[in-house]
Formats: sequence, C-alpha cells, structure tokens
Amino acid sequence: MASVAASGGAADAAALSVRALHKSFGADEVLKGIDLDVRRGEMVFVLGPSGSGKSTMLRCCNRLEEPDSGEVLVEGDRLTGPGVNLNRMRQRIGMVFQSFNLYPHLSALGNVTLALRRVQGMAKAEAEAAGIEALNRVGLSDRARHYPSQLSGGQQQRVAIARALALKPSVMLFDEPTSALDPELVGDVLDVMRDVAGQGMTMLVVSHEMKFARDAADRVIFMDGGVIVEQGPPEQVFGAPTEARTRAFLSRFHG
Repeated sequence: MASVAASGGAADAAALSVRALHKSFGADEVLKGIDLDVRRGEMVFVLGPSGSGKSTMLRCCNRLEEPDSGEVLVEGDRLTGPGVNLNRMRQRIGMVFQSFNLYPHLSALGNVTLALRRVQGMAKAEAEAAGIEALNRVGLSDRARHYPSQLSGGQQQRVAIARALALKPSVMLFDEPTSALDPELVGDVLDVMRDVAGQGMTMLVVSHEMKFARDAADRVIFMDGGVIVEQGPPEQVFGAPTEARTRAFLSRFHG
C-alpha cells in the first residue's frame, strides 16, 4: 500500500474534497449527496454495482459531468461554481478512461506532449523531454515513436497514464482503466498504477479489480444507489464488511 497517507500531519490534508454532491439525469437521481475526502498520497478504490453512480461521481470530480449541486475542491481550491478557470483546474486533475482516447495519427510521444504544448505552452524540446520522462515512468520510453496501432491495448493505456502524469497533476482519476483490456494485459497496467501510487500520487480509482484493490488501496469505498454505503481499510471492507449490501456485492466475487 501507499504509505504517504498514513504518516499524519500534512499528508492528511485533502487533495480532493467532494461535498454534498448531487447529480440527476432526468428523473434518475444518480448521486444523492456524496461526501468524500481523498488525502494527499492516498489511493482510494471505489467499488459497486453497475448504475451505482461510481463513474458519474468520478466525472463530476473534473466537471466532465456538471453536478446539480454540491462542490468539488482540489487542494482547497473550488472546481465547481462560477468564475472557475476550468482549463487551469483540469491540469491539476489527471483522468484515465476505460477507452484510451489516443489520437491515432500521433505517436505515443505526440499524444503525451500535445497538452504540454497546447495547454501549458511548452516549447517542443521541453515538452518532448517531459514526455519521455512520463513515458519512462510507465515503462514505454522505448515506444515513444510508435503509433497507437503499433501498441497493445495495455501499452496504449500506459501511454494514456503517461499523458496524464506529464501534466504533473495533484490528483489522478481512473475510470475502469483495465476493463477494455485482454486479461493478459491487465497486470502491466496495474503494476504501473501501483508504481505511481508508490511515488506519492493521489489516486481515486473506479475498478472491479478486487485483488488489486485489496492489495494496493489505502481505503476502499463501496457505493450503491448513489450513496456511499461503506468505507474503510481494504482488510475491513473485504474481510468484515458491516453492511448487508456490501456483503451481497462482494459475495459475487471470488477471492
């Protein structure tokens, strides 16, 4: 597990705070007042059945979905509300999606450096140096000039992680990052996520990778019906869940 969050003091300050978050799609109330703090350096896993609101919550955390009410703060700075420079704030929140969302006409390095050049205004040489550094962190600096079609799905997802890391965000959000991968490719992506967490990155992860959650998370959250039903250390949530809904969900998985 990442140990940064457990050390107390400044590490306990919230990197990401969600307060009274509500979101509906038509008559369907998907989020019913979510409250959540993710401390600096903490890896938090969010588990729950399909339709429980996990991905909607994650997308509200960088305003890909607009909350109906409530607020989101990144290191104490409001992401929600009027007058927010959304482009600037989003540079502080990396996002890795289920689909890799790479530009097929750009190399791995080109995908990683695009935002560095266009959003942060880096010169080409500086952006490429930062891009190579980010690709190196995910073990793909030797694939920098390869195009997405020349990479496996797992490699493409690792490029997507490098793209987010290159912006040096305060928080990284992962939305089912391994669900589109062939089973034999999942391990490499999870290894990279473990390494990134070990380097102190704050991570909020929606995933069904139960074994990884049990082994790597600092905290596990179980969501159902638009609310947080239960949360705690993985050994407690997996080993001795207190809520019937959590027990019923986990009973469907082995190990």
